[in-house]
Amino acid sequence: MAKLDIYDPKWVDMVFANKNKSYGAYQLRMGTSGRNMKAIIILLVAALLTGGYLVYKIKAQQAEEERLAYMEAQELAKLREQAKKKEDQPKIPPKVEPKKEIPEVRESQKFTAPVIKKDELVKEENVVKQMDKLDENVAVSTKDQEGVKDRTVEAVRNDIAVNTEPKQEVKQEVATKVFDAVEQMPSFPGGQGALLSFLSSNVKYPAVAEQNNIQGKAVVGFIVEPNGGVTGVHIMRSAGDPSLDAEAMRVVGSMPRWNPGKQNGQAVRVKYQVPITFRLQ
Repeated sequence: MAKLDIYDPKWVDMVFANKNKSYGAYQLRMGTSGRNMKAIIILLVAALLTGGYLVYKIKAQQAEEERLAYMEAQELAKLREQAKKKEDQPKIPPKVEPKKEIPEVRESQKFTAPVIKKDELVKEENVVKQMDKLDENVAVSTKDQEGVKDRTVEAVRNDIAVNTEPKQEVKQEVATKVFDAVEQMPSFPGGQGALLSFLSSNVKYPAVAEQNNIQGKAVVGFIVEPNGGVTGVHIMRSAGDPSLDAEAMRVVGSMPRWNPGKQNGQAVRVKYQVPITFRLQ
């Protein structure tokens, strides 16, 4: 038995033979094949456009993530190279002060200008020596002093030179600067798995978003301080709903202290971001 196509124009003509073909049913039946073909073409074009758009968005997102990862890797490599150059630079030895040499005390003999007084008023130590009894190799002074006669002799008063290294004070600029990437990035206590567990167990789905079947993913940025505290919590990419964004900021702000990031062995302020996905089961 041949296949019967009720939409074939010949079959339509047979059905409406000797009937009023000006009636609307005949015209509708004759145009059915054309309408079906148009509908199929429209569906195919719509599917192609939708699929192409989705592929484009996925590719664009992957390219953006790869670009960010590449930039972060480049920044880390640059920081490591700078740190290596600093380590390779020759260390300047601490400045050692030279020994201070001062003349040793010289021997001197007392000789003052004579003053005429009565003999009973003159003390024995104040009796002026006669000029011919002065030692010509000893300097003259206002009192007798034991010491060396050779004026060219110098003695070392202090043989110990104090070696003091200057204290390396933390520059205010480094203490307040916020780094995008450092040699040792901040980490959540327990690692990435502990971070995901904390976020999933502490996120509370907003009732308004749940009632309206709203889903999305928010990217939250913040700063890990040198003491591990989390500050500067803000939305970098919205989830598409204010209530979801507010909940993402709340749970990030409630995180415990992190292990701080370090640059050259010193804890510094570092930017960080975490994605939080809101999905209804």
